[in-house]
Formats: sequence, structure tokens, C-alpha cells
Amino acid sequence: MQTFQRMARIGAGVMMLVLWVMAAQVQAQAPEEGALPLDELRTFTEAYERIRQEYVESIDEATLIRNAIRGMLEGLDPHSGYLDADAYQRLREGTRGEFGGVGMEVGMEDGFLRVIAPIDDTPADAAGIQPEDLIIRIDGVSVKGLGLQESLDRLRGEPGTEVTLTILRGDDDRPFERVLTRAIIEGRSVRSETLEPGYGYVRISQFQQRTGMAALDAVEQLIRDNDGELKGLVLDLRNNPGGLLEAAVEVADAFISSGVLVSTDGRVERARDQFNATPNDVMEGAPLVVLVNAGSASASEIVAGALQDHRRAVVMGAPTFGKGSVQSIMPLRNATAIKLTTARYYTPNGRSIQAEGIVPDVVVDDLRVSEREAVSGQPREADLPRHLRSNGTDQPAPRAPSSPLATRDYVLAEALNLLKGLNIFSQ
Repeated sequence: MQTFQRMARIGAGVMMLVLWVMAAQVQAQAPEEGALPLDELRTFTEAYERIRQEYVESIDEATLIRNAIRGMLEGLDPHSGYLDADAYQRLREGTRGEFGGVGMEVGMEDGFLRVIAPIDDTPADAAGIQPEDLIIRIDGVSVKGLGLQESLDRLRGEPGTEVTLTILRGDDDRPFERVLTRAIIEGRSVRSETLEPGYGYVRISQFQQRTGMAALDAVEQLIRDNDGELKGLVLDLRNNPGGLLEAAVEVADAFISSGVLVSTDGRVERARDQFNATPNDVMEGAPLVVLVNAGSASASEIVAGALQDHRRAVVMGAPTFGKGSVQSIMPLRNATAIKLTTARYYTPNGRSIQAEGIVPDVVVDDLRVSEREAVSGQPREADLPRHLRSNGTDQPAPRAPSSPLATRDYVLAEALNLLKGLNIFSQ
């Protein structure tokens, strides 16, 4: 232990020496090259020494340095941060599609956790956590001042254990609590089904390493299930908090045959990139409707923006979250890393997603429709007693289905209706 503390002290001293040398070198350069602020560096070293020597409890230099790095990053924006060895390992597990926790994407806002979106079929989803919820306490401990990484650490834990979240929702100033049971989050990011003969549905809950191939396989399976042809497809990206850029590019590329899919722009050359489509559209031009809402962020917005700009799909739902920044994971020593915002996303037409989001072509509120409203509606002639038969027979009038799509997902039902209309119009 003494050896470690001695090495940490030596490391801290070396760091201070490097900072002083850098400051001296840059101070001697021309002002237009952007000199480091010498006075602020002196203030930093003074504060460091005061904390190390006079803090109420003894604290080792390694901890102080880690906290300094963490503070630098978390002061930049809600998505940059320092990843210790455990957090870095969990991040890599998450992109592979399996990790422990409650299953939601969050960011920092005014010192609290803002929910971007819950992940499908997770404890957060089952507990009714919604996009835009503000988490103010975790197990009774205020999130204010914890920082993003420590807050995430408190959300994680052994599967089967419970965590209590105190939440503010919307304009209601009365907080409420939700108890979530932690679980292994097995992120099956793609699921699909046939809505009606000829009309398919693909839901993507997040973008992981295997999402692009899984989405393509799902569409091809739907085509086989519908006698080799789909008249239309609904691509559901609602409450999808994003994920890997490469996966988003693969999904957009499945439906777009040529042109730019997304571009990135940052200060350094490696942050500037452009991703282009490859030939072949898996749907062969059949109508496509993309569903989005306020929980659709980052990679979801890339896909929606690409399909919208190429006029390949009708985007329906509510305006998206507006996370148009690129985070690069940069490994450091000792199996740690930093997550640093390095660029912004732009749609094929050059629109910035950051703080703007994607505005749907068709805005539809996420309404709840009762079964009675969906089935009964307004009375028709056939519903009236003693009505005349159309041809004099006793054949009963056809009945509406007992459990229509609108009762479980009104927006999806509207998307299906739109696909049918687009098919009729094209013919």
C-alpha cells in the first residue's frame, strides 16, 4: 500500500511538472496558437495541494487525479465522462447486447438524471419509466452532485436486487417512487411480425453490434412469410435511445440504394466522416413508414433523418430527442477510458440533429383508444334494428375484429393505414 501511495505521489508530481512545462512552452508561443492559461494552471496546482494536505480525511493522489479527470469531462456536456475499469467493461458488454442493470438510457440535466428512453422488455420498461422522466434520487440518495458515472453505478447491481427511484414527471412537482428489480439486460434489439397479409412490422429497441444484420434478416423473413412480397413495412424506432453509429448506417443502408446516409463533423480530421449507401433496397421500393417519438435519439435519429431526406420513408409520430453528437471511446491506461464528444451528426441534406431532432412528416399523438371506441365507433345502418338486407338474404353483416390494432397501439394502427393508402395511391 505504501508503495502504491509513493508511486501515486510521484505520478502526481510528474503531472504537475508536465503541466508547468507545457504552460511555459505554450506561453512562449505566438498568441494566435492558443496558449494555455498559466494563471489557471497555477490555481489548479494550488487547489490540488490544498485538498491533498488539508481535506478533513486523508485522500490519495490517484483518487484526486481521477476526480479531476472526471470533473473536466462531466463539465463539458451531458454525454462526456470518465470510465473507470468497471464502467468501461460494462460499456463494452452493453454494445455486445448483454449487461446488468435496469435497462434505460439516461443523461445529465441540471445535476439530475434525465431519461432518454427505457429499453424494451427491461425492469425500467415494466415499471412504466417514460422518456423525459427526471430521476432525482436513487435509493433515497440525491442524484444532485453525484455525476453521471456514479449515478449509473448506483443503478447497476446484482440481478434480483431492488433499487428505488424517485421521479419527477412533466409539469407535476410532486415526486413519486418506482421500485425496480435489477436484471441481466439481454438486449434483443430487433423483433418483427406480420401486421396483416402483405404488411410487416420491425421494431428496433437499440443499436448494437448485431442490429444491422438482425434487422435485414427480419425483413427478409417477413418477405418469405408473405409469399415473397411485402406491400409495406413499419419501422418502429420509438423510445430507441440509440447506440452504435455503424449499426444505424447498416439499417439505413438496407432501404437506401445510393447517396449519403449521414456525415459527421468535428474539430479534428478523424472526426470528419461521411457514410454512403450501397446498392440494393431490401424492400425494392415498397412503402416504408418510420415511427419516432421524444425517446428516439442519436442512432435512431440518424436512420429517420436519412430515410426522410432521401424521401424513402414517411416519418410519423412526435419530434425526436435531438441528440446529434458523436461520442468517441478513448482507452486510457489501467483498462480505463474516456467518453468524449468529438463531432456532430448531419443528415444527408446537411441538417444538424443536435438539439433540433427530427420533425415527423406526419405528427401523431400517442393516444389511448378504448376497445369500444375502436370497434363500435359511430353506428351504421347495419347496426339499426329491422334494417333492410342488401340482397334480401339473412346473411349477417361482417363484424369488426374484437381486438383491433388500435386498442394496443394507436400510432402503429395509423401507420398501417398510411401504408395501405400509399399502396392504393401508387397503383
